[in-house]
Amino acid sequence: MINIAIDAMGGDFGEKPIIDGVIQALQSEEFNAILVGNSEILKPLIPKELQKFITYEEANEVFSMEENATDVLKRKETSIYKAIELIKNQQAHAVVSAGHSGASMSLATLKIGRIEGVLRPAIATLMPNIKGKTLVLDVGANVDCKSEHLLQFALMGEAYAKEVMGISKPRVALLSNGEEECKGNELTKETHRLLKNMHNFIGNAEGRDIFNGNIDVLVCDGFSGNIILKSCEGVAGAIVKMLKIEIKKSFLSTLGALLMKKAFINLKKQIDWQEYGGAPLLGVDGCMIISHGKSDARAIKNAIFQAIKFSKSNINKVIENEIKQLNS
Repeated sequence: MINIAIDAMGGDFGEKPIIDGVIQALQSEEFNAILVGNSEILKPLIPKELQKFITYEEANEVFSMEENATDVLKRKETSIYKAIELIKNQQAHAVVSAGHSGASMSLATLKIGRIEGVLRPAIATLMPNIKGKTLVLDVGANVDCKSEHLLQFALMGEAYAKEVMGISKPRVALLSNGEEECKGNELTKETHRLLKNMHNFIGNAEGRDIFNGNIDVLVCDGFSGNIILKSCEGVAGAIVKMLKIEIKKSFLSTLGALLMKKAFINLKKQIDWQEYGGAPLLGVDGCMIISHGKSDARAIKNAIFQAIKFSKSNINKVIENEIKQLNS
């Protein structure tokens, strides 16, 4: 079975939602969960019938959100450090953490290492569109990029779309301020020239194309991508709140809402980031799933499912081969 290491102490709300997510995942799919943290705290939270799927890696320290990401290399007793050591030592196939994202990225890059030929790993996240999902990368790992970095992001995103999302011919686009080839800053224009030789590249795309179903993979630098990600999270939350306010304004609105209850539930589920669980760090020689610090049990469960699917795929080998062909 797949071995998934879970940073059980790293989230904003402590171990409870993380362990609840592990339990929910195990109730749906069998895998070996390696809980990294204080076993005296964690063991009482696990039902007896699931204990056979659980092992523990002792870690009594937590790397807090307020600490500098580079300091994690000196904190060898933290749960995130020990979780990533399990991949390095080939005791786990993947790591899921809702802890300090910068620390997770730094450790994964330096301890696990990059896939041969990869210049910089990228965080990839799924966003809803009217037909399914759009993969956006990078969304925060690299705020300053060169065109060759974005070219590699495109190759890695295409590989993920094929191997994990199951899209045979993913449509890859480059984020710009207009669809025309002449639009964009110098980075965008230079990257466009490089991407023109890519078989599945369909050109520039605007932010709205994330949601209209016209593209499958959107490539951008981590600065722009992170702004998009946080903006979309804010808009989704605001829409739900505004709907609730409007519905309460009249009896007819309330009645209409009751009739459309199932549609509202489906919409909320589709735009809720917790449904996607976490973001894979593409380009490292392993599987690192980075979850939001405020993840609830559902988000952790879905992040674990992402880790299992990633671990069963051939994506890292595909990325390595694509990079080799690019450099040959």
